[in-house]
Amino acid sequence: MYCESFTDKVIDHFMAPRNCGTIPDANGEGSFGDPGCGDYLTIQIKVKDNCIEDIKFLVFGCTAAVASSSMTTVLAKGKTLEEALLITDKDIADALDGLPEHKLHCSVLGASALKNAIEDYTTKINA
Repeated sequence: MYCESFTDKVIDHFMAPRNCGTIPDANGEGSFGDPGCGDYLTIQIKVKDNCIEDIKFLVFGCTAAVASSSMTTVLAKGKTLEEALLITDKDIADALDGLPEHKLHCSVLGASALKNAIEDYTTKINA
């Protein structure tokens, strides 16, 4: 039997995800992944004065996907849009004290969905 080797931070964010849910008046939303056959993440943001005032997520996926999504929101909340755009999948994995090699792709979900949410917000305010 195969047993995953997750860090304590991964287990903590999986068991008690931060910022899980939706924002009824979100002004940016981004998704990433493949809902048909794997991990899929949607992030909603509420931006005020160029800062991410609130951020929530809904994810369908494994332990690493849930933990990575949770950590993404922790890293992005309170940041300016420019600062949040600099968050990488490596930053997310590092903040979780690492992910197993075959689960590193889960950190890409967070960074990509966050960038898509910021792009959605930017498109809406520039329309």
